[in-house]
Amino acid sequence: MESPALEVVDLVKRYSRVTAVDGLTLAAGRGAVTAILGPNGAGKTSAIEICEGFRRADGGTVRVLGLEPSRPELRARVGVMLQAGGVPPAMRAGEWLRLVSRFSASPLPPQALLDRLGLTRQARTPYRRLSGGEQQRLSLAAAVVGRPELVFLDEPTAGLDPQARHACWQLVRDLRAAGVSVVLTTHHMEEAERLADRVVIIDRGRVVAEDTPAALTGAERQLRFRARPGLNLDELLNALPGGSAAKESPSGHYIIEGPARVGVGPELLATVTAWCAAEGVTADDLSIERRTLEDVFLELTGRELR
Repeated sequence: MESPALEVVDLVKRYSRVTAVDGLTLAAGRGAVTAILGPNGAGKTSAIEICEGFRRADGGTVRVLGLEPSRPELRARVGVMLQAGGVPPAMRAGEWLRLVSRFSASPLPPQALLDRLGLTRQARTPYRRLSGGEQQRLSLAAAVVGRPELVFLDEPTAGLDPQARHACWQLVRDLRAAGVSVVLTTHHMEEAERLADRVVIIDRGRVVAEDTPAALTGAERQLRFRARPGLNLDELLNALPGGSAAKESPSGHYIIEGPARVGVGPELLATVTAWCAAEGVTADDLSIERRTLEDVFLELTGRELR
């Protein structure tokens, strides 16, 4: 049986008295997109930098394509997208991508990547004169131009406009279709939900949940509406079928769930709207929808700022 593209077991990383990564265990399958999510300070950056070979672990084991991250032969097999830095400021975008491509025995055509990521007109522009979004797209191109078996993408669409974001998403899908393993870190929940085969949520240096996006969000639908804060939900629950749930999160935003295996049906909808009318409450933006990955993320990691 083939080993995972990335395997992390009981990983520990400390900085003085702070334990950033505390026994982290996860795996990324071959030919799949694995999204690693976590709030700021959760330990995901430290963990990924260890996997990329940029930091040393204080405990545990990491295997990248079956090898230790420090092995030099991985350089030709692994692509890494950096958030910033690493490019000489005066080097032109096209020159940089062609230079990076020469480290691979069978690179993708640099010009085709520039065209695909909307950088054709910027090919002769020095790196320092590129916009933030253009630098981001060039970093993505440099990470994949060498036809890696595994690529680490760190916030690949941060700061991009919708057109560029969708172009990057399609590139990630095409990488997966070509058998490339992708490890994606992002704060963009929609990005993870659209692209990932598997999602790993970490907090305080440990995994708190992992599964497919569909399994994490569930099939059950929810009734949502906005109204004045502080409604008496106990009264509403008394009117709803047994097994229903109601909560206000955040203030002024209400979420109603029906009983298990029944969900949100016409009877529950009618009960909620009738109760709102009796209370003199206008239910704004009333909708029926399933939980999103962002809902799950906030439930697991909290809403407080880090």
